[in-house]
Amino acid sequence: MSKVCAVSGRGPLTGNKRSHSMRATRRKWNVNLQKVRIEIDGKPQTVRVSARALRTLKKQGAI
Repeated sequence: MSKVCAVSGRGPLTGNKRSHSMRATRRKWNVNLQKVRIEIDGKPQTVRVSARALRTLKKQGAI
């Protein structure tokens, strides 16, 4: 299962992990995905939504 938000399309970010000696190795920051039941076309469906998108949906009254 991919780590992509169903609403905003946000995916994982990549960058460098830095040790104390500033040696760089690659790392990944994953999206904080939550399983949520949302009505889509009148039918309840379980989708994976990022925490930021979930806050926005709650604020707009969609959930």
